[in-house]
Amino acid sequence: MESKKRRGILERLNAGEVIVGDGGYVMQLERRGYVKAGHWTPEAAVEHPEAVRQLHREFLRAGANVIQTFTFYCSEDKLEISGNVPNITGAQINEAACDLAREVANEGGALVAGCVSKTPCYVTSHSETEVKAIFKKQMDDFLKKDIDFFIVEFVDHVEEAVWAVEVLKTSGKTVGATLCISPHGDMKGVPPGECAVRLVKAGADIVGINCHLDPMTCVRTVKLMKEGLEKAGLKAHLMVQPLGFHTPECNLGGYTSLPEYPFAMETRAITRWDIHEYAREAYNAGIRYIGGCCGFEAYHIRAIAEELAAERGFLPPASEKHGLWGAALEMHTKPWVRARARREYWENLLPASGRPPSVFISCKHNK
Repeated sequence: MESKKRRGILERLNAGEVIVGDGGYVMQLERRGYVKAGHWTPEAAVEHPEAVRQLHREFLRAGANVIQTFTFYCSEDKLEISGNVPNITGAQINEAACDLAREVANEGGALVAGCVSKTPCYVTSHSETEVKAIFKKQMDDFLKKDIDFFIVEFVDHVEEAVWAVEVLKTSGKTVGATLCISPHGDMKGVPPGECAVRLVKAGADIVGINCHLDPMTCVRTVKLMKEGLEKAGLKAHLMVQPLGFHTPECNLGGYTSLPEYPFAMETRAITRWDIHEYAREAYNAGIRYIGGCCGFEAYHIRAIAEELAAERGFLPPASEKHGLWGAALEMHTKPWVRARARREYWENLLPASGRPPSVFISCKHNK
């Protein structure tokens, strides 16, 4: 099979390679008219495969080494609660999403990650047996298809993430696990370091943070996870796929607690230059799987790839249409714009929001 010829995620990480992840799907597809906010379910993989395929291709062209299946919130209990997809099963979505991700990944030598996320069942029943059965069903769907490894993502209770890892490890495939938690810990106050230890002991090969908070905050949390692993004498590869918005509030509930969520987040958007800083900070922290989550668009992923081009040894295809640090502006007819064709300008810029009454931090948020 073709999958046997591909170098796996652990083989690449063990060799010291930098893995660039892809970006956010549900928020991008909501803005494009293919996902319903509130539900955030991924039926577009069946209803509008061309939209999902296009977003995959944008991330691949931007430099992503991994294409994640668009299967966020695709557990049967979540689909049933949403009531948004009465005629489409979770299995149909999972299998269609795997096919789309594989198709695009094959166009650029990327890997496919089968993704599972938190379940409503964990909160409502707290039954290990029921929650694990949900993850087992999703895993079985993925194993019918050609995926390379698994990612557990967007889980805010480490206990549920541990249950997911324990199930997915029975597949014999590599498992990465990312929590959407703050430096303060998970929703029950379990510190990041302890969370990492529990995940690795459960069998996770890669651990880290995704979504909920801005890039630098997520890197800070991964550093705490790394410290916890070192104190426990454990080893694992580290990954980070943060939120693409500024969240200086750093509240425990993440950006969903902000008053701007989800329809007025634009003024908090991270710039491509912010991403250069993030990518370098993550790399210097020893993180080698660096990507993005909600709010991360293709140009953000390209910025990661460009910042780490020397370490990776190449630029992504999308850089053909982008002058590094604004170099292409040297051709502009306006002299004040030509003056911006340099790294120092963009690194030192403090962007304005364009809104006179705007404040840098929300006055109304839940901690």
